[in-house]
Amino acid sequence: MSDRDKFDDIEEIDDREVNDAPKEKNEQDGYEDVCFICHRPESKAGKMIRIPNDICICSDCMQKTFDTMNHAGFPIGDMGNFGNMPNISMINLSDLQNMNVMPKSQKLKKKKPKEEKKAKPELDIRTIPAPHKIKASLDEYVVGQEHAKKVMSVAVYNHYKRVTCDDLDEIEIEKSNMLMLGPTGSGKTYMVKTLAKLLDVPLAIADATSLTEAGYIGDDIESVVSKLLAAADNDVERAEHGIIFIDEIDKIAKKKTTNQRDVSGESVQQGMLKLLEGAEIEVPVGANSKNAMVPLATVNTKNILFICGGAFPDLEEIIKERLNKQSAMGFHADLKDKYDGEENILQRVEVEDIRKYGMIPEFLGRLPVIFALDALTEDMLVRILTEPKSAIIRQYQKLLAMDEVKLEFEEEALHAIARKAKEKDVGARALRAIIEAFMLDIMYEIPKDDSIGMVTITKDYIDNHGAPLITMRGCPVLPGAAGA
Repeated sequence: MSDRDKFDDIEEIDDREVNDAPKEKNEQDGYEDVCFICHRPESKAGKMIRIPNDICICSDCMQKTFDTMNHAGFPIGDMGNFGNMPNISMINLSDLQNMNVMPKSQKLKKKKPKEEKKAKPELDIRTIPAPHKIKASLDEYVVGQEHAKKVMSVAVYNHYKRVTCDDLDEIEIEKSNMLMLGPTGSGKTYMVKTLAKLLDVPLAIADATSLTEAGYIGDDIESVVSKLLAAADNDVERAEHGIIFIDEIDKIAKKKTTNQRDVSGESVQQGMLKLLEGAEIEVPVGANSKNAMVPLATVNTKNILFICGGAFPDLEEIIKERLNKQSAMGFHADLKDKYDGEENILQRVEVEDIRKYGMIPEFLGRLPVIFALDALTEDMLVRILTEPKSAIIRQYQKLLAMDEVKLEFEEEALHAIARKAKEKDVGARALRAIIEAFMLDIMYEIPKDDSIGMVTITKDYIDNHGAPLITMRGCPVLPGAAGA
C-alpha cells in the first residue's frame, strides 16, 4: 500500500469522526471550528479533521505534515515515532492529546446567511432615535457642551442612516468620522461612552499613545479593531456596525525633530488612513498580536464609526498666532494679547491649525467633522456635581443612605468645591479627588453612631475652617465633631 493510500484511509476515518456528534454540537452552539496550526476557521479552510481531545486540523495542514515526512525519508507507517523525528517542523500528536480543549472564546461565531441578513437587518432606520432625542438623552448625563452634543447627535444619526440604507441608486453616502478637541476633563470619553450605551452598539476605546508602526514594539494599528471585536463578543457582523473611540490622538502628531525614525507619529497616521476610510482588516480573535496562537477574523471597517479625541496642548498658541496675523497696524489694530484671556479659544480652530500642529492632511481629510468642547466654568462644575443621573453628590448620598443617614450640601459649599477644582486645571476629574478628601472622616465616623440622622456639608468645612453640621435623630441641628 502506498503512502498516499494510507493517508486516504486516515482521512476517511477522520471524515467519519467529523460527521458524527461533535459537529452537530458545534452547529448547535453557533461556533465554527478553527485549525489548531494555521488558525483559519472552517468557513475558509474547509472541512476539519478532528483528532482526540477535540482538536481540529484542516486538510491542508495535515497534508503538509505528511509531505514533510515523505521528503525527510521517514516511513509514514511508523506513526509511533513522531516525537523522535529530528529537524521536522510539525505537530506532536502526543502533546496535543494532553492539552485542554480550546475555549469557546478562541473560536469564531458563524456568520448568518445572506438571506437571513437581508430579511432581519441588525439596524433598522425606524429604531434609530432622531438627533433631538439623542441629544435629549445626552443631556441627562452630560452637563453643558450644547454644540458638541448637537454635532455628535447629527453625525451618529446620519452614519447609521448610511449603514441601514439600501444601495439602490448610484448615490453613495460617505462616512462622517469625527475629530473631537477639548481640554482634559471636559468629558470627551464620557460623551462617547454615553452615546454607545444609548444606541446599544459595541464600543471600543483605544489609546493612541501605545500605537506604533508595524514591526516595532507596541500595539499594531489593527489592535483597535480587535478590541471592538472583543466588545462585540467576537461577532463580526455586530462589530462592523460599532463605534471606535481613539483617545489621545494628538500624541501621534508629527515630531518636530527628524534625527530618528518617527515610529509612533506620522507613520501611525499613514497606517490609519485605510482603516478610517474602510478596508478589510484581518485581526486576531481574543488577542492583540497576530503572532499569538489564536484564529484570525476579517472585519470590514467601512461601516465602523471612528471618533478621535485629544486635548491638543499648545494648540491654543497656534490659533492665537493665526488670529494675530489678521491684525493690522494703526489706531484700529487689534492688540496681540486680545485672545490671551479667551478660555474657549479652541472653538476658533481650523484645519490649518491642526495640520500645523502635526497631523497630516490625508488623515484630517478622513475626519470631516471637527468640533471642540468648551472649557468647564465654575457654574458648569457645580451642575456636574448635582444634575447628571450619576452625579458625584448623588453617589455619596446613596452610600450614606445605606447607613440611614441623609447627606446635604449647602449651595456655597458646592461653589467652594468647584473653585478648588477650577484651580487644579484638570477639569471635572478634580471634583472626585476633592470630595474624597473631605468625605473621608465623615465616611469613617458615621457608622460608629447609629443616632446620626443627617450630615450637612458647609462652606467652612470645605475651606478647612469648621466642621459639618450633624443632625441627630429627633434633635435640632448641632455643629458636629465629624471631620473636626
